Amino acid sequence: MRNLLTIILLFVCISIFAQTKSIQHDGIKRKYIVYIPKGYDAEKRYPVVFNFHGGGMTPAEQMLYTRFNQTADKYGFIVVYPKGINEDWNVGFGMSYKNGTDDIGFTEILLHQIEKDYKIDGNRVFATGLSRGGFFCHRIAAELSHRFLAVASVGASLPDSIAYYHNNNRKEVGVLMVHGTADKVVNYDGKDGHYYSALNSYNYWKENTFTNENATKIDEIASDSTIVEILESSFGKKSVVLISIENGGHTWPGADDFNIGLPIGLTSKELDINDYIWSFFAKQK
Repeated sequence: MRNLLTIILLFVCISIFAQTKSIQHDGIKRKYIVYIPKGYDAEKRYPVVFNFHGGGMTPAEQMLYTRFNQTADKYGFIVVYPKGINEDWNVGFGMSYKNGTDDIGFTEILLHQIEKDYKIDGNRVFATGLSRGGFFCHRIAAELSHRFLAVASVGASLPDSIAYYHNNNRKEVGVLMVHGTADKVVNYDGKDGHYYSALNSYNYWKENTFTNENATKIDEIASDSTIVEILESSFGKKSVVLISIENGGHTWPGADDFNIGLPIGLTSKELDINDYIWSFFAKQK
């Protein structure tokens, strides 16, 4: 009961600064949540982070699970939580890449609406997401690099269809990938006909232009049975990063542990992934 009360109180506090809104696209009312950081100044321009929920999740669940609003308060940016139709995103498997839901068009029109409603820095627009939302971040990197400076996917590697349709016209875009090696929902080693392995996804985005590759390992918490390995390549101000969570599951690192009846595995506490994602975004130029 105490945990339930804490969640309710947290949701009420968050709701004070978050608004649920809607917009029409393709004749369908599409919903989204906007979170404005504390101390918002209408005279300033703010970076924007789109945070895409996983399959079967809602924007509110993504907001509470990732706790990205706290990061927005800490660093001063706006967060947008879009809602997929039937809580899903068109990532090219499980739905036709070309003829399925136009989530790319929805994202573009939603960004345009955010630009109208708030003072934003149009050169500092980013996307992150979990699972199906993370897969969709790869599609944003492929198709909307003229609007989004960088993306960060969690528990989601590169869908085959994106590589197929965009292999010859990849844009220079910052890409961060976070993936547990023991993920049993989205396999770290990939799935034929669906998505690349985590390492092949990393190699796809860095191509031959990204050099100066560095590797680091983080294992500072003795009680944590996970180890974080970071592989990073850079080209000018752009970076491609793969964070592999050894023994990590299909989870958001640093988040509270939870159990929804699926084999989601361990949640690493070795790294505050929200801080890392924002640091990654902030250094992209």
